[in-house]
Parts: sequence; structure tokens; C-alpha cells
Amino acid sequence: MKFTAILAAGLLLIPAAPASAHAREVPMRGADVSTLPRALDLGATFYDARGRRANPYDILKQAGVNYVRLRVWNNPTSGYNDKAHVIAQAREARKHGLKVLIDFHYSDTWADPGKQYIPAAWSGHDLAQLQQDVYDYTYEVCKATQPDSVQIGNEINTGMLWPAGAVVNSDFAPLASLLKAGYNATKACSPRTQVMIHTADAGSIGAAHWFYDGIAAQGVKWDITALSYYCMWHGDLTNLATVLSDVQERYGKPAVIAETAYPYTTDNYDDLENIMTSAAPCDGIPATQQGQATEFAQVQDVARSAGALGTFYWEPTWTAVDGNGWDTEDIQNSGNAWENMATFDDNGRINPYIVWKR
Repeated sequence: MKFTAILAAGLLLIPAAPASAHAREVPMRGADVSTLPRALDLGATFYDARGRRANPYDILKQAGVNYVRLRVWNNPTSGYNDKAHVIAQAREARKHGLKVLIDFHYSDTWADPGKQYIPAAWSGHDLAQLQQDVYDYTYEVCKATQPDSVQIGNEINTGMLWPAGAVVNSDFAPLASLLKAGYNATKACSPRTQVMIHTADAGSIGAAHWFYDGIAAQGVKWDITALSYYCMWHGDLTNLATVLSDVQERYGKPAVIAETAYPYTTDNYDDLENIMTSAAPCDGIPATQQGQATEFAQVQDVARSAGALGTFYWEPTWTAVDGNGWDTEDIQNSGNAWENMATFDDNGRINPYIVWKR
């Protein structure tokens, strides 16, 4: 997720997918719940649509979730989202019958289009050494978590592990070498594990062509094209449908929306201002629980109609729990700018209207 963005205007409503489009069950009905372990450690409680306290994995599963996405940082100061925590969380998710996507950031902190910091332990390593680092780390985490799918990098629009793996002057060779290392490590770990390559900005077909053409020309292999889509920043749903259809046909691989979200309120429940403050960010859809459910349903319908594998909601459980902040350097005091985009309200109750559509 990128925390700096410009609001897009003039977004259009998309009608629900025709009944014929619902013949197949969507295989990836996902939720990124990376902040959940910290919330539970701090005593957060979660409630189902009827207000009954329950395990958050079970609540999400009841709402239609079948897949969790878990980010892994190499050595974050906070201690959370590191290998040990992700192993434990993957194990816990599987106990509740959920599949697992491991999202490799290859960083000690957030990686997104604006920052791709090399982990401290890899500082000073040249490109050849970083290739080995990526291979070894990916294999190690894969063996320990046995994921159903992985992302080799997070929102790597212009590369990862900067500066060595940055795309400069459209030279994709350095990045490609790192992506190949991650792919090869994953397949050596488990040939059945699907490899995603993930970029942000699902609203730009030009950006998609530039990036995925660039890595394809370097011989990079991947199984699923993964895109972030937030209607507030990435354009209207008609364009999303075009991009999803195009990348699947162009690269001969299925696509997935790896991140999306929408606010259910404009209220702020901690000291950090929310990222999204508009009362109706897209298409006049209000920032209410019904509005959140409507927007999410429309995104899912577009993905299904385009033949995509599904949609992951980003951080539905990240409510404003004191001490579960965004800053890996100061998780205790940094606050959460996302709580009004969670699918659980400030009391921990899930939005009764929200559904991950099968």
C-alpha cells in the first residue's frame, strides 16, 4: 500500500456482473491481515455481524474469505511481520481452513512505489550478492510457511531493493535478475506454489505494459499478474476492467487484485489523521458500511467478469488499537491512518453488509 496518493475524479459506476459470470467460484477471496497478530497481542476483540465475539479468522471466513495475505519484513524494529511471526500466523490461518499468500517486501519496513529500502542485513551487497540473498531468504521463508502463493516484491512499479534493483532508463535487467532469483527459489521450495509479480496502479494500462513487457523481455517468469486497485487513486471501474482483461490476454496469465479497500466512515479513532477523509470518495458512494460493501462488491464483480482470480481486501482487521501503529520504528505511538478503511468498526464488529463473493 502506498500512503501518498492523489485523488482521482470522475469515477464511474459499473453494473453488477451478469448472472452467467457467476458460474465459477472465485478461487482467491482474500484478506491481508498482516497487522492482526499485534492487535490480538494487545487484547483486541472481534465480533461477527450479529455482535457475537469470535475468532477474526472465522469471522472473515464466514464472510467469504478463503485466503489470507501476510507481508514479511526481514528484520523490522517492531518485531512484527518478521519470519517468526509470519510462520506462526500462517500456521494459525491454516487451522481455520484458509490458504496463504506470502508477500515478500525484501525490506525491514514498508516497500511500495515510493520506497524500496534494502534490509539492513543486506546493506552494501552488490547485485550478485542480492540475487543470492533473495534466493536464500525466499526459499527459507517458503520452506517454513509452505504458502499457496507468494509475491516476489510489493508494489514494485520501478523495481525493488533500491538502488541495485531499481529500473533506471527502462533498464529492467537488474530487477529481472532479482525476480528470477525469487521465482527460482519458490519453485525449488514448492513447484505448486504460485508466484505473483505485484505492481500498484491498476488504472494505467500504459504503466502495466511498460513494466510487464520490460520484465518479460528479460525472461522473467511468473504465474499471476497482481495489481493494486483503490478507486480513489487508480481510476474508474470501466478502466480497471480494461486493464485486467488486457494484461491477462497480453501475458497469457491470470490476474488478481492484490489490494483494494474503501472507507466505511469519515470518523477518526486515534490521533493520526486518516488517509481517506472524503465522505464519498468514488462515484458518490458514501463512506458508510453499506457504501463500503457496495464499492467492494463492484470491484469483485469487475474482477470476476474480466476473468481474474479474485480480490484481496487490504487490512480489514486494522482497527485503531492503541499500540498497533503504522511505523515499524515506533509501532507503540505512531497511530493508524487506516482504521476507517477496515471492515471491522471501532468496536471490533464486522461490517454486516460486506461479502467476499464466491
